[in-house]
Amino acid sequence: MKPLLEVSSLSKSFQVKGPLGTGRKQLLAVDQVSLHLHQGETLGLVGESGCGKSTTGKLILRLIEPDSGSIRFDGSELSGMSQRQLRPLRREMQMVFQDPFSSLNPRLKVGELIAEPLQIHRLAKGAQLRSETIRLLKTVGLGEEHLDRLPHEFSGGQRQRIGIARALAVKPKLIVADEPVSALDLSIQAQVINLMRDIQQEFELTYLFIAHDLAVVQHISNRVAVMYLGRIVELAATDTIYRAPRHPYTEALLNAVPVPKPGKTRRPPLAGEIPSPLEPPSGCHFHPRCPYAKQVCREQRPELVDIGSGHLSACHFHAEVGRFRRS
Repeated sequence: MKPLLEVSSLSKSFQVKGPLGTGRKQLLAVDQVSLHLHQGETLGLVGESGCGKSTTGKLILRLIEPDSGSIRFDGSELSGMSQRQLRPLRREMQMVFQDPFSSLNPRLKVGELIAEPLQIHRLAKGAQLRSETIRLLKTVGLGEEHLDRLPHEFSGGQRQRIGIARALAVKPKLIVADEPVSALDLSIQAQVINLMRDIQQEFELTYLFIAHDLAVVQHISNRVAVMYLGRIVELAATDTIYRAPRHPYTEALLNAVPVPKPGKTRRPPLAGEIPSPLEPPSGCHFHPRCPYAKQVCREQRPELVDIGSGHLSACHFHAEVGRFRRS
């Protein structure tokens, strides 16, 4: 079975001002990223702020243009397509944005916001347009009485539901969810996650779920990809990642998650500061903070390789990872 989405060696850099505004430097935001997604699957993409997660999602949807790499969606190569060629495929690839307070046009009523993509793609008009808009509202737990209200009249969780309804309007196959619950209260996060799981089953959706909260990712993802300074450093089934990580950065992320009995897990000592993406370390980007690092880590970039059963790790010493937890 061929993947719905195949991304290969995707890279993107930006020209930014150097420290104190002097000169210009190149920031490599996404560095040779490769991943795939099957129909109906959820891939969680996790990492610290600034690691390139959101940029990767926007590159996949061609909201920003990649420098190099291949993006294949449902058998079509998106790289190199003109915006006119891409337009029919826009229906099948949608995005749910992080901030429900700024992702909705404050001047449009909710009914207009949800109807807009239906009108753009000429999927409904007249009475059918209204009935389809109401159906979408009900799908995300809202109702007909909300049609004529403005976004500022809703809570954050309700606005995110509106954003999800808007993404669903054109019957997409793939949804890139960029930190969709990070701006919400904890109890509301659970409601939105449960909603996304329900509509995934109902509409046979495929998700790229971008987040920094490992607990949230664990509950919705089939597989998890971990990013560090623009590179994917580990990718595996969710249970495997959480039970037996094989990259020191993944291990450090998991050990930083609060547990009911603090002290039960010994944390690997992470040394040093987070490196600047403007001047990333040589070799393995993580080596200045890694308790397993050796000379080869400073000199050679580790490739993302299969270490067994589809578990990918970019670490020269992946077999040693976990000894701090086992000791």
